[in-house]
Amino acid sequence: MFTGIIQTIGQIERVSPIGEDVKLNISCAGLGMQDVNTGDSIAVNGVCLTAINVSNTHFEVHVSKETLSVTVGLNSQHAVNLEKALRLSDRLGGHLVSGHVDGVGEVVSFVQLGDCWKLDILAPHAISKYIAVKGSICVNGVSLTVNSINKDVFSMNLIPHTLENTTLQFLKVGSLVNLEVDQIARYVERMTLWADESNAAIESN
Repeated sequence: MFTGIIQTIGQIERVSPIGEDVKLNISCAGLGMQDVNTGDSIAVNGVCLTAINVSNTHFEVHVSKETLSVTVGLNSQHAVNLEKALRLSDRLGGHLVSGHVDGVGEVVSFVQLGDCWKLDILAPHAISKYIAVKGSICVNGVSLTVNSINKDVFSMNLIPHTLENTTLQFLKVGSLVNLEVDQIARYVERMTLWADESNAAIESN
């Protein structure tokens, strides 16, 4: 589990194909790897990956074909948001994030409003139902609050601190981003479906 509070910006320095999978070598000098062991989870642009060949400044991850097919930003050299897995004693500054991407969104507007920036993202229609005003969403690993929704497009305001400390500063119209919806929305949906299924089963008996 993660919080969506980015701890440092890293860099994918090498992408090595392994059949249809890839191995990434990622620099992480600002992450603090003293408490990270081989096999630990690290969120890379919002994707939960297993660290291998860990050092103080770098780690490697093996990214499967399946993961590559449902995410963006894991097959080329560029800056990435990094967060170590949440410990039970940590503060939950963002929201509970699993690192399992629900869909890929597209930036449709990114404009400055005073000191802040307004970010509009077009979400896949299938996950739009999970996005709520004042609810949480994870964009490339960053925990953000939804300000408004218009059909499949949702908007957020980014403060200078968020831009300065995450790769969201590099977004532009047309950029693709990893999205993870708030888990609470999925549990509510499942409980509702279960209740409907149970009622239908009772009525059929």
